[in-house]
Amino acid sequence: MSEFRYRYTAELANEIEAKWQNIWESDGTFNAPNPVGELAGDTDKEAFFLLDMFPFPSGKGLHVGHPLGYIATDTVARYQRMLGKNVLYTMGYDAFGLPAEQYAVETGQHPRVTTEENIANMRRQLRLLGLSHEQRRSLATTDIEFVKWTQWIFLQIFNSWYDAEAPGREEGTVGRARPISELIVGYEDGSIATPSGKAWSEMSSDERREAVDSRRLAYIENAPVNWAPGLGTVLANEEVTADGRSERGNFPVFKRELSQWMMRITAYADRLAEDLDTVDWPEKVRAMQRNWIGKSRGADVDFTAHHEGGDETLTVFTTRPDTLFGATFMVVSPEHPMLKSENLPAQWPAGTREAWMGGASDPRTAVHDYQIAASRKSDMDRADAEKEKTGVFTGIFATNPVTGTDIPVFTGDYVMMGYGTGAIMAVPAHDERDFAFATKFDLDIVRTIAAPEDFPADQAYTGDGAIIDSSNDSVSLDGLDKAAGKARMIEWLEAEGKGKEAISYRLRDWLFSRQRYWGEPFPVVYDEEGNVHALPESMLPVELPDTPDYSPRSYDPDDAESNPEPPLGRLTDWVNVELDLGDGVKKYKRDTNTMPNWAGSCWYEIRYIDPHDDDEFVAAQNEAYWMGPREGKASGGADLYVGGVEHAVLHLLYARFWQKVLFDLGYVSSSEPFHKLFNQGYVQAYAYTDSRGAYVPAENVVEVPASDGSGEVTWEYNGEKVNREYGKMGKSLKNIVTPDYMAETYGADTFRVYEMSMGPLDIDRPWETRAVVGAQRFLQRLWRNVVDEETGDVLVTDEQMPREMAQQVARTIDFVRGEYENMRINTAIAKLIELNNYLTGKDVPREAAEAIVLMTSPVAPHIAEELWSRLGHEGSLAHEPFPQVEDPSLLVDDQVTAVFQVKGKVRDRAEVPADISADDLEKLALASEKVRKFLDGEPRKVIVRAPKIVNIVP
Repeated sequence: MSEFRYRYTAELANEIEAKWQNIWESDGTFNAPNPVGELAGDTDKEAFFLLDMFPFPSGKGLHVGHPLGYIATDTVARYQRMLGKNVLYTMGYDAFGLPAEQYAVETGQHPRVTTEENIANMRRQLRLLGLSHEQRRSLATTDIEFVKWTQWIFLQIFNSWYDAEAPGREEGTVGRARPISELIVGYEDGSIATPSGKAWSEMSSDERREAVDSRRLAYIENAPVNWAPGLGTVLANEEVTADGRSERGNFPVFKRELSQWMMRITAYADRLAEDLDTVDWPEKVRAMQRNWIGKSRGADVDFTAHHEGGDETLTVFTTRPDTLFGATFMVVSPEHPMLKSENLPAQWPAGTREAWMGGASDPRTAVHDYQIAASRKSDMDRADAEKEKTGVFTGIFATNPVTGTDIPVFTGDYVMMGYGTGAIMAVPAHDERDFAFATKFDLDIVRTIAAPEDFPADQAYTGDGAIIDSSNDSVSLDGLDKAAGKARMIEWLEAEGKGKEAISYRLRDWLFSRQRYWGEPFPVVYDEEGNVHALPESMLPVELPDTPDYSPRSYDPDDAESNPEPPLGRLTDWVNVELDLGDGVKKYKRDTNTMPNWAGSCWYEIRYIDPHDDDEFVAAQNEAYWMGPREGKASGGADLYVGGVEHAVLHLLYARFWQKVLFDLGYVSSSEPFHKLFNQGYVQAYAYTDSRGAYVPAENVVEVPASDGSGEVTWEYNGEKVNREYGKMGKSLKNIVTPDYMAETYGADTFRVYEMSMGPLDIDRPWETRAVVGAQRFLQRLWRNVVDEETGDVLVTDEQMPREMAQQVARTIDFVRGEYENMRINTAIAKLIELNNYLTGKDVPREAAEAIVLMTSPVAPHIAEELWSRLGHEGSLAHEPFPQVEDPSLLVDDQVTAVFQVKGKVRDRAEVPADISADDLEKLALASEKVRKFLDGEPRKVIVRAPKIVNIVP
């Protein structure tokens, strides 16, 4: 038996941690009561709701980089409980998605089996870290009850329309979602105009259906999509890499036109942008969302295109209508509907330059070939400002409405149908992108803004200046500045019927269909005429059927001509159903697409509140208690949301959209889902490659100092020199360190303290396993300050703290409270280490020991619980009050440094009592020998600012 059987080693830490994790679980220590329902209890306390962006349960499990945010939120949750708040803190799993489906394709194992195994492993790892999650509220998006309510929310969106003129639910706001039933009533009584202007009573059933469907917030539309044959599904833009391949599996991606479910998120563009002012988010994230929404003011301008099918109005949106006189060519998207083969000339028009032809013998061939090439590029690749712009002449000319000049119309893949009208006017003299295109294709460049005299002629001038050479018989902009020129041109366009003032958004409606198996089925069916019908709530949930084959029906990864065929399409017994939807039993077909995994992540925080409610997706009282508006958060939402900045736009934008629809319809009290957002940094690590470029296990690499004493080092693996690189952790990089290993080797508390002390939470930090010993020493010293390592006896005394110690403890309490409050956990730990070192070697009074144990507990909960128990307390300290400074005088210095000045220059200093009187301080200054050297007799004047300054005027 070791003489130090009670030493705080990894072995003892593991015993303590397992013990307290079991106690917490069996006692329901972290359960948070609701006002009503199955989880109802005492809710007199102030609510505090925090959560992490919930993870996808990967089969690889966690590495040490993953828990960084989780440990931080757990620290905050534990601190907030100690402040007396009712804390809702749990963890869920974003469990639908491609990885599980791809594994099913490869192995034949049902994705649910894989997913549930991965969730179980991740729950085990998170429990190992001592995270204070309330397990009663934990959920996965694949839970059948969760699927039911996701489908229910989809139906609320489907059965709604956006009335831009209706008063909003919040005072002073305009615009909100309303039930489709109210739209129909408006059509019937004439208070709402139909899209065609035709009276409702005069419309056929098909016309009425179209009038209603055209306003729905969830609707079906033919849309260009990213089709990945190798995955058998379409992908959102964010799921496609810059080189036009799928992020998952690295398969080629092609453009297709498909009938897809869309969400009308654009109806909420203004509110999504403006309401960013109501939340406490990093400015960087708010800027990213505003840029993604991309609101621009300008004008829609009508050019007249002349093609084989006749004249056609070709509308462009421009933010600079003041430069219309400088528009010398146009570019349309390869997907633009005008580019039908029959609209294109069979031969190149006379005078067509060879550079415009793209190497083709005629415009139809040139455009067709270019469209195929464009379909193989991702939107990210096409929009890359750094890449050279490509294009071909369409053979079509269009008339510039202000000059009357016919200008060539090109097609270029950098113009996309997803922005504006899918067509642009090009002003090469004043736009760098257009200038490069015009230079490449030898197109005219006409300056309409006066540049400085020394400005180079071979560059686009993008600055401001007086407008020049911009007049015709009925309008002149010459001499005006940009603002005046824009206003004048818009006025002329509207008067002439050639355009109008307009607002455009970069934001596009949300493509919501996926050709996958592992996702939520749509709660709709189609009749024999192809019309869509929403299923009644009584038929929810629509469950996924079992299938013998998860493979996409089209699985040639290189076949650009193949078409998406969802795996569900082969299950004809499930697809073809007979249902009574209120007008008798009829034959219907189910939708064979599934929802994207974004669906579940749009609202999971709401379900955390009421995870077992069978009657509604959340009880109103519970939602209002946890997320409702209150002082300091007028738009409501969870109190704290922590996650990576990579979700700054899409997930957060989608979640905000769903929240606002639910708010408009009266289902929730908060118009924003997350009040405060915090983006944590990342844990990064070194990886090593051998001479072949293959990665080698990082844990087996040794550092070799240079033999010449220069201080330089190299790295070796099995005696072979290897190269070092720095970046993310990854299994393929062979540099993963798991939390399981850290907990076993050092203890979970040591791992927690190390991760939190590595630096500010919002910056990236390098992982260095060897540095963990610093955190371990802190906890070992804390243990020794309370427990005798040989006997296990408690060492603390019942003596009163000396004043100096009381001051140290009080100042630590004051500092640590502020740091925990602001998530500066690293500096809180530094202060705790400082106090711990101060106490080491002294007889530690119980009051001091209990204070440091309580302050340490949010970040190192297991050892704190054990020490609290050994100090004689029963039960958990999880809800013990966080220490407070009862005597404010302890925060005031007993001694201060007084400065003695003669004629404003410092001549001496002295340590004096903080409460010294002005008279005593004056006497002390005048008695100073250093001061007296500069005095000749009695001073004329003495100015005293006790206790810090005496200024003497001789």
